[in-house]
Amino acid sequence: MFLIVAKYLIPKGYRGMALFPFVLVKYDFDKTNGAFVNHEKIHLRQQLEMLVLPFFIWYVLEFLIRLIQYKNKDLAYRNISFEREAYTKETDLNYLKKRSFFQFLHYIKLK
Repeated sequence: MFLIVAKYLIPKGYRGMALFPFVLVKYDFDKTNGAFVNHEKIHLRQQLEMLVLPFFIWYVLEFLIRLIQYKNKDLAYRNISFEREAYTKETDLNYLKKRSFFQFLHYIKLK
């Protein structure tokens, strides 16, 4: 993992993003925020297990489905299965040591 401060590459309203093998953060202080970095590391693991490109295709498709479902971009984003897993487990700094493959599938909401 390469942690890079890239203030102008992060979309408005967000503080960071994972683009395997990089984690881009908007603010320097987030490099030491354990839960924040762990959240992004969870995304790196998701990307790696899906061979990167399929992750982004799934991510965008699920976002579009959730946007139709919720009619709200913030709710759509928060209910993407990848985000649900990352937000739920971001404070468990040992999570990636015990996480099984494709764990994000447990966070898919069918309704």
